[in-house]
Amino acid sequence: MARRRSAARPGVTGLGLREELAPGVFINSFYRGCTPGFVYTEEGIILIDAPLIPEQALDWRAQIEDEYPGELFLYLINTDHHRGHALGNQYYMPVTVIAQERAHKEMSGYTENFKERVRNSFKREPEIQAQLNNIEIIPPHITFTNRATMLYGGRKIELIYVGGHTPATSLVWLPEESICFVGDILWVDQHPYMAQGNTIEWLNALEMIRQLDAEYLVPGHGPVCDAEATYRIEEYIRFMRGRVRDYYLAGKNKNETKSGLVSEMVEWFPIPPERKAKIESQIKSGLNRVFREIQREEELRTDRTGANGRLASGNGDLSFADQSDQDDDDD
Repeated sequence: MARRRSAARPGVTGLGLREELAPGVFINSFYRGCTPGFVYTEEGIILIDAPLIPEQALDWRAQIEDEYPGELFLYLINTDHHRGHALGNQYYMPVTVIAQERAHKEMSGYTENFKERVRNSFKREPEIQAQLNNIEIIPPHITFTNRATMLYGGRKIELIYVGGHTPATSLVWLPEESICFVGDILWVDQHPYMAQGNTIEWLNALEMIRQLDAEYLVPGHGPVCDAEATYRIEEYIRFMRGRVRDYYLAGKNKNETKSGLVSEMVEWFPIPPERKAKIESQIKSGLNRVFREIQREEELRTDRTGANGRLASGNGDLSFADQSDQDDDDD
């Protein structure tokens, strides 16, 4: 399948042009926070994810309208509820937003305090911070639980809930074009954001993606790739789980585990010097999450073997991350 970069004018961000993966299926991998896409149908446009930074969100809208002037925006699919995928929804109105049902619950809880944390996260980038004074949260108008199929204008688009990265993470699969938007299940040559993750679901999702046998995978972060790219992130997750289990079984607590393992995890992917502190903080959030998973697994194993173990209170629900963790990255 031939890929082409549009010959249209650059957007106002100067970050690059849209790329056509198949006839009428476009992405832009140069924006920060996610790789948005859109699908042209004979009935209108279906968008996939929305850039976080307003200038980029508006640029993406301009590029879509430049490619297909006057076409109606039918739907905007969020692959999860994190700010890098959903905070830009407001710039595509009027459109009907679709996401997995948990995304609606999470986004409905975004308060003024959340908006302020988003703005404060860009305090070292005042030119971006200044764009975020009028945040409007647009939760999904339509939700699904496990799967949904959209049939519009000769297109078939399947929405598949997988969890893993967040409790709402979903795939957007175009079977006839053999293209899958995999969201933040896949990070290419980058440390994944894991603060709200479920690593068992995540590993299962990677296997499901491989079974699709897609020609193109569009990751939440990184360049378009194929299924081969899923193995490195799987190795990363399995390594982290194994090392956290080693520390837990050695009697180390959560803080000792984070402090001891962050240097090992840092080595997995290149980190720009200016982002080193932030990525280390992100890794620690992931280690914190995985520690709670391993703790629960080991306590359940102890219960099953009949020893004097019991579930520690407060560790039964692995669905939520600390709110501060959720705001630690652009994803």
